[in-house]
Amino acid sequence: MRELLVTGGCAAFLVLYLLVERLLLAQNARSIPLRICVTGTRGKSSVTRLIAASLRDAGFSVLAKTTGAKPVLILPDGSEKEIARRGTPTILEEKKIVKIGAKLGVQALVLELMSIHPESIFVESVHMLRPHVLVITNVRQDHLAQMGTSREDIARCFASSIPERCTVFIPQEECLPIFQKTAEKLGSKIIHVHSETFEEYIQSKEKFSSFEFEQNIRLALAVSNFLGVNKEVAMEGMEKALPDFGNLKVWTAEIGTPSCSWYFVSGFAANDPESTRLILERLREKRLFVGRKMIGLLNFRGDRGDRTLQWLEAMNEGAFSEFHRFVFVGEHAAAFKKRLKLMDKTEFYVLKKRDPGEILKQLQVIENEEAVLVGMGNMGGIGENLVDYWDNIGKRYDI
Repeated sequence: MRELLVTGGCAAFLVLYLLVERLLLAQNARSIPLRICVTGTRGKSSVTRLIAASLRDAGFSVLAKTTGAKPVLILPDGSEKEIARRGTPTILEEKKIVKIGAKLGVQALVLELMSIHPESIFVESVHMLRPHVLVITNVRQDHLAQMGTSREDIARCFASSIPERCTVFIPQEECLPIFQKTAEKLGSKIIHVHSETFEEYIQSKEKFSSFEFEQNIRLALAVSNFLGVNKEVAMEGMEKALPDFGNLKVWTAEIGTPSCSWYFVSGFAANDPESTRLILERLREKRLFVGRKMIGLLNFRGDRGDRTLQWLEAMNEGAFSEFHRFVFVGEHAAAFKKRLKLMDKTEFYVLKKRDPGEILKQLQVIENEEAVLVGMGNMGGIGENLVDYWDNIGKRYDI
């Protein structure tokens, strides 16, 4: 009997604690007049940064958070603080961010959603954050084990983040029927952002401090315009936005003896083959590959087996055959090479070294002419170390 009473008392205390926590979260959230959440497969961190920067330049007090290559809290003055995490990140992190926003008395909170499971994204967005504005950047195949293998499955997952009476921004070409159906059911409104929208402003994207996809700029501009921000002011703010650690970057460096001119490209954060293709198209526009050998450095993560299979399928179907060489690093590298079909003009190598300097030395043995080395696949682990290394030895190249 005593054990039953103790168990019942603990359960009652737990229920009371959770109720109080939920009430405090709701109170803190309500104290922030404007809450904006960003979800989607790619570009979430960039769009979050662009929206926050445009609002900040318009005079809003804004707190923003990204969960990209490095999770960052962007304070109202534009300064950044990397978020230290212990163990696996959870959506409970959002509770702390909302509390900070309430304490600072910010007018707007711009958050990149961190969930990839349908149930978690529903709780994070609909129950915890309750955004007034939701941005869905795109629907591409990634996190297949959690979100489903088809584009429709993934769209259904993102649709679960739509709360009641919310304004949802989504690129016209990404608006699958499930989004409209869910929005109508919840009394929310979908705003389609067309590929020609704000064309006169998009032309000035060359002023940005780093490369940015036009679609990301259009989305951020559509949101800020909806909120009453002057378009010129919004663009000026976005031009000042600091890029995410995972943004597309290019460096040049003289390496080897005798020295050769190499380009290093950080495309790790694109993750999937489709997004990586878009990056390569941009680099071709800049004629980066003219007269140089193309080397792909594909970094694998042990906890992203579904992503590894995506790359295997893409390359076995002939994707990226224009590369002269591919080197594979990280988990799954040897197994990946064994399951890969041979290409007529492409050589494959597995590198076991994990130190960036040692990896570069091995690459110089493989290729002693001018080359472009394109990092792909995953930022985690070796990818992040390589980006830091390239930033130290190379000179940033404007793209």
